[in-house]
Amino acid sequence: MLATVLTWVGSILGLALLVAMAAGAFVVDFDDARGDRRRKKPHVTESNGTSAAPLG
Repeated sequence: MLATVLTWVGSILGLALLVAMAAGAFVVDFDDARGDRRRKKPHVTESNGTSAAPLG
């Protein structure tokens, strides 16, 4: 009886570990994809219609 309970507890802990590892990999991939998009995004500077250098 004790062996059966320990087997079930071990299997549930193992499944929880596998789910946590899969979720961690998904989070890392998602964060990496967001970072790639952020790095590839063109850098837009705000312009108010004035030049950077003085005209005079």
